[in-house]
Amino acid sequence: MPRILLAEVDETARIRVQEGLARQHWHVDAVATGREAADRLARHNYHLVICDIRMPGMDAMQLLDLARQSTPYTDVIMTTGFGGIDVAIACLQRGAADYILKPFNMDDLVIRIRRILGTQRLKARCFSLEENCPLFNTEIIGDSEAMQRVRALIRQVAPTDSAVLIRGESGTGKELAAGAIHQNSRRAARPFVRVNCAAIPEGLIESELFGHEQGVFIGARSRKPGKFELAEGGTLLLDEIGELPLPLQAKLLQVLRLSEYERMGGAGTIGIDVRILCASARDLERMVREGMFRQDLFSRLHVISLLIPPLRERREDIPAIASHFIREFSMKHGAAMEVGPEAMQRLVAYGYPGNIRELKNIIERSSVLAPQPVITLADLPADLAWDSEAVAGDHSCNLAGAVAGTERRLVLKALTLTRGRRAEAAELLGISRKNLWEKMKLYAISL
Repeated sequence: MPRILLAEVDETARIRVQEGLARQHWHVDAVATGREAADRLARHNYHLVICDIRMPGMDAMQLLDLARQSTPYTDVIMTTGFGGIDVAIACLQRGAADYILKPFNMDDLVIRIRRILGTQRLKARCFSLEENCPLFNTEIIGDSEAMQRVRALIRQVAPTDSAVLIRGESGTGKELAAGAIHQNSRRAARPFVRVNCAAIPEGLIESELFGHEQGVFIGARSRKPGKFELAEGGTLLLDEIGELPLPLQAKLLQVLRLSEYERMGGAGTIGIDVRILCASARDLERMVREGMFRQDLFSRLHVISLLIPPLRERREDIPAIASHFIREFSMKHGAAMEVGPEAMQRLVAYGYPGNIRELKNIIERSSVLAPQPVITLADLPADLAWDSEAVAGDHSCNLAGAVAGTERRLVLKALTLTRGRRAEAAELLGISRKNLWEKMKLYAISL
């Protein structure tokens, strides 16, 4: 529900406007002074502020500046009974979204507010599309029996608001499945926001999810909206949910129970209307048994489970997926390419520890390095030759491939010795946790 702050010194006008806006099913907080308005702005989140230019306790221009600095995504409408064109221009130059002279018609005010709220929704939608355009522009490819079951379940759960836990190895297309659920839901016209819990430093995850107030820590120069705010009315994907620290798991559980949260450093609560999707490549049941993941949070998120099968279990889909990537890179590079029959046979036989992401990387690399329009066996990377399923007995002397293979085996060994604890594995390898995550992504290593 849109939330509006009305700052109006005249009591009769304040009551009339508040009641008129409430009839539009908008939540309206009304105050009589600039100081009260500034206090409400500090404690609550508003989509819109309607403010008389002559306010006791604080100059309205100061209040406008405060709103634009501390909540840059909140719009302001200035009202006055004594203004002229110069005053209107000054307000708009300072960042006001609109300017209206008193006495004004309530229908006119409602039309202006609807226009501003519509623009805000459009901006949020644009942010969502920019961030997730690759997900929305890529179809789920494959007619294997396993993928037919996946698509059927997506069609069944998409129209609901139930939480969905999307499971599968790294690179299988969990984000793509989440995008398909959102696109087929009643929230499709609202934002789809993704958070990769594994890629954000532990100290910043809370700010990323819930936002922060101005000055709550060094560098927090203004109030920042979190991903929950950006996803309002839409869908939030918590990718790699198993990497969320235990203290944040407790806070997330509270948010899911109450449908409200507080920003870091905030004094008031913010209600939310967001559908939660989660994705994980880790064994969450094992993490629950080992005390690394909360049982109550797992139960809350595990309403519906969607398992995306690894590529090696649906090899019949590989030719279609490879052809899709070939068309994509042919358009990107401006040269028509295709995969030769022997190369395609090798691609189908390979084990793909990195699943579809690895196949895409192989196709991209081969399409760039192949000297001819047809990709042959010689154009495929040496990694495929090491796979016993693909080419038993073939021996490669490629130095770069050997170094990469050795590094991958060491990363896997460290993760095995530490039972998947990334911080300990990074310390064992002598690298940072972020560097370890990058190498896991590069080598398509999942836990």
